[in-house]
Amino acid sequence: MPRRLSLPILYLFFCLLAGCAINPVTGDEELMFMPEERDAVIGKQYAPEVENQMGEKIDNPQLQNYINYVGQKIVRVSHDRDFEYHFTAVKDKSVNAISLPGGYVFITKGMLKNLDSEAQLAGVLGHEVVHIVARDTSNMMSNEIGIEILLAAVASDKTPQGVLQAADIARQILSLQYSRDDEKVADLGGLDYMARAGYNPSAMVETIQMLQKQNEIRPLEFFSTHPSPQNRIEYMTEKIRKTYHNLSNLKDGKEDYHRTVIEQLN
Repeated sequence: MPRRLSLPILYLFFCLLAGCAINPVTGDEELMFMPEERDAVIGKQYAPEVENQMGEKIDNPQLQNYINYVGQKIVRVSHDRDFEYHFTAVKDKSVNAISLPGGYVFITKGMLKNLDSEAQLAGVLGHEVVHIVARDTSNMMSNEIGIEILLAAVASDKTPQGVLQAADIARQILSLQYSRDDEKVADLGGLDYMARAGYNPSAMVETIQMLQKQNEIRPLEFFSTHPSPQNRIEYMTEKIRKTYHNLSNLKDGKEDYHRTVIEQLN
């Protein structure tokens, strides 16, 4: 009877076959199916179609500049600054935020209207930046959609068939769901990014609590692509208690947020 290969040997085999990389957020070696240099290519290809399907960009330069300003503050303290990051507010009324490989982050009008401070905005953007840095989005897209399909659509993007295929893939991207482990890493990594950028990490707990209350009133699309908030509040609160001190010295930015975002959207 042939001997079974042990899990470490199987893991090594797949690493050699597909490729492994160190996740800079966790420090762990992970199996990666898409080469990192493809991230920016894939993100650039599908960002316009995703933006279009999310109601297009909000036509307000002041608001867009503010979203980008907060996002870039997070990027500057992140583990990976090789990508060129783009932060865009879109007209979609659902309460959501998503990221694409290579540095593309979209946040909806519905989410922006329900946030209450710059720190809460930083928390949402920080969470999505972690997904990009950890390459969760890349792996999820390659696993669920397939590298060959993604790259074939890139190669034929100018043809009518390529345009239709890109639109279909964008719809699939918008429905993809991260694992609970990926979400926990993004939650905890996002707290670190917030604190390093000078924001009060407790604001992220406030955001999850807000989303939980909203979901009790009306089911949110956010929770169709993100795990429920049950234990997320618990482990974030525990990390804040153990890790971060003198929170009063960190920024909340309620006035700035209301002036630059809420008043602009009303």
